[in-house]
Amino acid sequence: MKRRGGIVASLDPNAAPVKGRFERLHELLITPIADLLPKKDTERVVFIPQSQLFLVPFPALQDEKGKYLIEKHTILTAPSIQVLDLTHKRKNALKKSGVGREILVVGNPTMPKNPITNEQESPLPGAEQEAVKIAELLKTQAMTGNKATETAIVQKMPTARIIHFATHGFIDDFKGFGVPGAIAFAPSGEDNGFLTSGEILDLKLNAELIVLSACDTGQGDIKGDGVIGLSRSLISAGIPSIVVSLWAVGDDSTSFLMTEFYKNMEQKLDKGTALRQAMLTTMKHKNYQSPYHWAAFTLIGEVE
Repeated sequence: MKRRGGIVASLDPNAAPVKGRFERLHELLITPIADLLPKKDTERVVFIPQSQLFLVPFPALQDEKGKYLIEKHTILTAPSIQVLDLTHKRKNALKKSGVGREILVVGNPTMPKNPITNEQESPLPGAEQEAVKIAELLKTQAMTGNKATETAIVQKMPTARIIHFATHGFIDDFKGFGVPGAIAFAPSGEDNGFLTSGEILDLKLNAELIVLSACDTGQGDIKGDGVIGLSRSLISAGIPSIVVSLWAVGDDSTSFLMTEFYKNMEQKLDKGTALRQAMLTTMKHKNYQSPYHWAAFTLIGEVE
């Protein structure tokens, strides 16, 4: 099962043409600056990509020896220098205010009907297992099934310190707000189950981290300063650190990777290092060695 939404993403990073592209992208983007990059793998490299480059899975780029970039560096991305400055200021403000103490974990909500196809989205049992495991690690209760309504979740978001959503993600502009992107939750009498980027812009959030463990959540309308979509909306709503995906991720492998991510966070690793170590652990799993399983996720904004 894949956590997919507005588009069908087809990716086999082990296929020869795709591997060749990863090597070619490394040659074009990384080789010219290789001497300037830090020598220690714990030191951070922040990419501020232009336009379509925002969708490049930098962790999966391979050098001439076949070594992945994530094996050599801790990688982050940001839409622009200005956004990076904004997330840094927001992180410091959150530390001083102390607002946001709850932990909100959502997995496999009862799926709504897609307003474009008029078909109900498929359930994600792996996402529910992921949410339950992560909630246990973080000493809270996961919201799943019928309880995970859009209305109930929006009410809890402003007081949350960490937010984790394991569900379907979309790049469509369902409500015509001009800001693409939506997250699927259980519908109720008060909503249709789709929390859109436009609606997120109206929220005032106090979380230090949100993880969108879904597909295509890093995508949106490509502009010169990055992707206008869920990630930009969440930054505008006040969240300094965001983990999003670049393609339709696998249900089981994502559950494995995300559980490892939070285990690393519990060991007091910063967010960038925690994600990197989760990727390295996932690529060693006998069933998840392909970059398809571990390279989709990117950390935008702050690592601390």
